[in-house]
Amino acid sequence: MAGPAAGTVAAGQDITVRVPATSANLGPGFDSLGLAVGLYDTVRVRTSGGPGTAVRITGEGAGTLPTDDTHLVVRTIRNTVESAGFSAPGLRLDAENVIPHGRGLGSSASAIVSGVLAGNALLPPEHRLDAAALLDLCSRLEGHPDNVAPALAGGLAVSWEEGGTFRSVTSPVHADIIPVAAVPASELSTESARGLLPAQVPHPAAAANAGRAALLIHALASDPALLLPGTVDFLHQGYRAGAMRPSAELMGHLRSRGLAAVISGAGPTVMALANGPEQARQAEQLIAEYLSAAGTAQLWRVLRLSVDRDGARVEEHQRY
Repeated sequence: MAGPAAGTVAAGQDITVRVPATSANLGPGFDSLGLAVGLYDTVRVRTSGGPGTAVRITGEGAGTLPTDDTHLVVRTIRNTVESAGFSAPGLRLDAENVIPHGRGLGSSASAIVSGVLAGNALLPPEHRLDAAALLDLCSRLEGHPDNVAPALAGGLAVSWEEGGTFRSVTSPVHADIIPVAAVPASELSTESARGLLPAQVPHPAAAANAGRAALLIHALASDPALLLPGTVDFLHQGYRAGAMRPSAELMGHLRSRGLAAVISGAGPTVMALANGPEQARQAEQLIAEYLSAAGTAQLWRVLRLSVDRDGARVEEHQRY
């Protein structure tokens, strides 16, 4: 059988990508720390070689997200293959969305990672990007690496930019740590949240934040008993509190009871990093009692999650 035309990805490919949700910042790790958690979006991509694009969405965003070439995963796939000098006509995309949108759990990062990994898998092997290049491309498309890095690699990712290139390393996460997420019904865009931050912060605040970020990495890896002081933030949560007052107040309540609660990413999800199953149960109970007393329990979802340690996974099926 003749191969595909030069510059066109092969028709008949069938690829599935599963990407975890992520919680960035974790308090003091602003734009540099991110944790992968056990909540997954899955996309299946097939190439027909024919005209047009077909997108089917189930779960989060069904009925509201676009189902044509403007879908973020489709745009990202095309961006990835075109950057390698190829085109991808006739895409068929099935998206099973579980990660809540606009809640600070990395839904856009998941879409970008899905698109980049799917697009990369569609390319001939000799044209595919390696892990470092995949991270850099995903970070550039997302704008920063704090969510895409743990989505790609799993676990706790520590990310930075060096010489115009985004880089990341993974750090161990203690087996006792259990993330408990309180997810509100309301959304908050990352752009809106970023617009609330000042251009400068006092030097003492920056110095204090650096110390807490270092302590947090130690607490996550070796000593979860230090998670509460390790999650103190001086850079962003206070400035954003007015845009998500119920989340900020819930976070404060949990912290006053000894739980390492933070705003997940740009919010408005509240993430408690529990030290073992008993503290996870305590977090669930305190959240339920607080929301019930406020009369808003029906507006929130409480999810006990796991730390995802594997990151995104790509499965190439037999060609159809």
